[in-house]
Amino acid sequence: MTRRRVPRDHAARVVVFDCQALARAVTGDEYLRGVIRLAKQENSPVVVSVATMVEVIHPRIDTRELRYVLSLIRLVDVTADIARSASELLSAAGLHGHTHALDSFVCATALASQGHPTIYTSDLGDVQRLVGNRASVIRV
Repeated sequence: MTRRRVPRDHAARVVVFDCQALARAVTGDEYLRGVIRLAKQENSPVVVSVATMVEVIHPRIDTRELRYVLSLIRLVDVTADIARSASELLSAAGLHGHTHALDSFVCATALASQGHPTIYTSDLGDVQRLVGNRASVIRV
């Protein structure tokens, strides 16, 4: 695997993980664990929607590692405001909730944060379509 450099532009930013980013952090991905460490050093929160936490669960997940990673990040509830924002993002992007609901929760969670969020995702195109230029989007 090629080593990637962790971006050093997280100061005063919120870092948001989608399901794939969270899953890879749980499995010990050095790059994403480095993102978490750097964000912590720079007092930038790493957040995950509670919907993402549920999405990452599967029969073979290492629950001890999941609990460890979750102890390093902040879980954000899917509130009525987040749900409304997610619905508006889907509508504005012309996307269907049945297919893109979880991505829209990730994006709404990111956009509800202070400052310019950075989203780590495996769904680069969909997430960029949902957030436009209101967030930085990095493929995992």
